[in-house]
Amino acid sequence: MKKIVLLIFACVQLAVAFGQGKNSRIANLRSFDERPLHFGFLIGVNTMDFRVYNTGVVGSDGVLRYGDVTSLTPGLNIGIVSSYRLTRNLNLRFLPGISFGQRNLRFAKYDAEGNFIEYEEEPLKIKSTFLEFPILLKYNAFRMHNAKPYIVGGFNTRYDLAKNKQDGLLLTSLDGYLEVGAGFDFYLTYFRLSVEAKMSIGLSDMLDPKGTGEPGDEVYTEALSKLQSRIFSLTFYFE
Repeated sequence: MKKIVLLIFACVQLAVAFGQGKNSRIANLRSFDERPLHFGFLIGVNTMDFRVYNTGVVGSDGVLRYGDVTSLTPGLNIGIVSSYRLTRNLNLRFLPGISFGQRNLRFAKYDAEGNFIEYEEEPLKIKSTFLEFPILLKYNAFRMHNAKPYIVGGFNTRYDLAKNKQDGLLLTSLDGYLEVGAGFDFYLTYFRLSVEAKMSIGLSDMLDPKGTGEPGDEVYTEALSKLQSRIFSLTFYFE
């Protein structure tokens, strides 16, 4: 994954060097923002997280467990860009794509009196492959020569193509997300490059209380009352 991240940044650096042209003092793509509709593609990295709600109930094995996401693992997202100009400063954007990521949910074990015993040796590795269908509004500030800041917000529907029976837990596949972010547009000679940081807040409980049905897995479902998804992403847009 580190190699993928380094490759993305290297590609962005090459694109910027290629797109800057010979004279950076000239305003590039002067009529770009006047187009009613334009397209492009995106590539980025993400970290997936859970907001974990523990029951605080002793499991069927006599052990009290508290779960938490103890480490964040980088993931990858790619997609296409469709942007429609509503007003001078407002665009409607549809960004269908696919993202890959993993969440490591680790449990701490306590006895019935609340005394710490130990951590589980291995976390539950919850892998996801999401189909994404975000519809966002992008509000643009005024252009400053060849750069322009903006904010973005909207709603994203994600469907997880990975197996719903993850390690130890049964999760739902469909969730809706509120998304908010900010970024900068950079107008290069041949295209516009945008760099954006965004947070996605899942609205549904991803935990299925039925559990996996596998022997020994019921203790993890008993330990949790709710799992809500959180995703943070850094995305590069080429338009």
